[in-house]
Amino acid sequence: MATLPAPSSFAQLPTTREELALRWELAREPDPEANGGPKLLYLVGELSHLAEPVVRPFRRVDIPNASACRTVMLLPGFATHPVRMRYMARLLEQAGHKVKRWGLGFNFGPTEENVQYLERRLIEVHERYGREVYLVGWSLGGLFAREIAKRHPELVAKVITMGSPFSGNPRANNAWRAYQFVTGHRVDQPPIEANLREKPPVPTVALWSPRDGIVSPRSARGRESERDRAVALRCTHLGFTSSPQAIHAVLRELEAD
Repeated sequence: MATLPAPSSFAQLPTTREELALRWELAREPDPEANGGPKLLYLVGELSHLAEPVVRPFRRVDIPNASACRTVMLLPGFATHPVRMRYMARLLEQAGHKVKRWGLGFNFGPTEENVQYLERRLIEVHERYGREVYLVGWSLGGLFAREIAKRHPELVAKVITMGSPFSGNPRANNAWRAYQFVTGHRVDQPPIEANLREKPPVPTVALWSPRDGIVSPRSARGRESERDRAVALRCTHLGFTSSPQAIHAVLRELEAD
């Protein structure tokens, strides 16, 4: 099967003065529900991730061998590149899993074009390895994972979200203004047909943290009707892709039926 060329991530960024002005107005909009994200203390705590490049070489993470090889697709968070998930990918592969990128480069938000490409990517990976795919999405990447699992549940074994705001007020986070500036649309009016709270018809696990400084823990944990299980971790939002606890949690979910 021929692979479709990936749409450019940077095509969504503003390029003219008029576009910049419109994006700025979106970023300055008041929150009609005045329901903000995590407290400033936790947001400041996200700065601890700056030490990750220094700490990582001295960290030892014991990785158990997987009982079965899973095909895993990693979906990065808002405004991040798949390289940010390379460390997690390496440890999952060390356990014996086959890990694939999502193929879209930077995650600058949804468009119908990139969602269609991601659907094609899922079909391609499924056909190549002949087994259902485990989708592991960090933050906004988890919302992508949930939506494509709804469109192709027969291809997906499980959806694992990490700090993904699929529940409650979409502005209950500390990134929605940046999101609106970058994407050019309101966070509660995505340019695709989607019901973020609706649970995909596949096993769905939400990893969340009370220490998350960017996304409200309630939004990432969700309600019982919106996911199958929720697992609490003790890491920052930026730490979901590198925290040993988070990596072990993903490994356990890949082992579970």
